[in-house]
Amino acid sequence: MLSDESTRLAGIDTAGGGGAAPTLVLLPGLDGTGDFFQPLLETLGETVRSRVVRYPVDGGYDYATCRELVRAQLPTDGPYVLLGESFSGPIAISLAAEAPKGLVGIVLCVTFASNPRPRLAFIRPFLPYIPYHGTKSSVPLSRFLVMGKWITPSVRELHLKILSKVPATTMRARIEAVADCDVREALGRVRAPILCLVAKHDRLIPRSAARAIQKQAPAARVVELEAPHCLLQCVPQLAGEQLREFVRKLT
Repeated sequence: MLSDESTRLAGIDTAGGGGAAPTLVLLPGLDGTGDFFQPLLETLGETVRSRVVRYPVDGGYDYATCRELVRAQLPTDGPYVLLGESFSGPIAISLAAEAPKGLVGIVLCVTFASNPRPRLAFIRPFLPYIPYHGTKSSVPLSRFLVMGKWITPSVRELHLKILSKVPATTMRARIEAVADCDVREALGRVRAPILCLVAKHDRLIPRSAARAIQKQAPAARVVELEAPHCLLQCVPQLAGEQLREFVRKLT
């Protein structure tokens, strides 16, 4: 199989709305492994039903392919919330714009609706030569950009493990996909409630990306957290609180 999923069953208190508890479908960042959700899943425990979608480490380079992989794994037995982290934000937006059966909300986490750094378009020809991992400089640079002072020994170890799984060609191809991304029109058609989680100390995605999301979806609730780009990994407790509340209100 090109992808797999993992599901945690939960016991969400449904007294507030009396309906079925939505499943939180987690769409991964650039690495696509889904393994980086581990700190969040440990924090959520059995309080939120969750499902992790995984992209192939060698393949699934473009948004169209990843979108269809996600579509094939959407729950068919009840309501669900789509969470698109970083690279996967445009996938969550594109699918939500179609108003699929069962979708009750989306979470856009440290992400964007179009190329978040269009002014850097001039470096695109040099993408094949950028050291993503496997070099002495790539790992420290990656940690600086996505975690900074929030890094912990356990997250550092998990980060290294994930980097060892994903070929540099996959990372480059997905970054090129980001450069061409633009789902702003689709975002304007989303009618499900939107929670936008923004990291105040994000060195990858500028705050202008969140403002662009708000422009297309004025009703979106934007929450800024004291965190780096790896918000779900470095401050999982804070993120978990926001996610529990959002899911609870949709029940």
